Amino acid sequence: MRKADVVTNIAEKTGIPKVDILVTLEAFFKEVKESLVVSEPVYVRGFGSFILKKRAAKIGRNIKKNVAVEIPEHFIPAFKPAKEFMQAVKESKHELREHKGDFEDQD
Repeated sequence: MRKADVVTNIAEKTGIPKVDILVTLEAFFKEVKESLVVSEPVYVRGFGSFILKKRAAKIGRNIKKNVAVEIPEHFIPAFKPAKEFMQAVKESKHELREHKGDFEDQD
């Protein structure tokens, strides 16, 4: 499901114009990004948390030049689903798609 599909589904369920939903969704994404940039996690009760995960420093390899490269310690954004969310997914009946490993709705 793409962002456009999400906007369309919400518009159909709520009757709110698509443009308003898109503006709201973009504002939410922007707020999450800005919060994580300043190391502030975002918690959405019942859904999950947008957090930063620390990656330890390590030695990588540039294969083309066959040279070891030091990769410094850094943070990456991550999503941690809420327990209710995880439980709902575990209990749902779905099958893996053949294409790109995406999930497909089973009606």
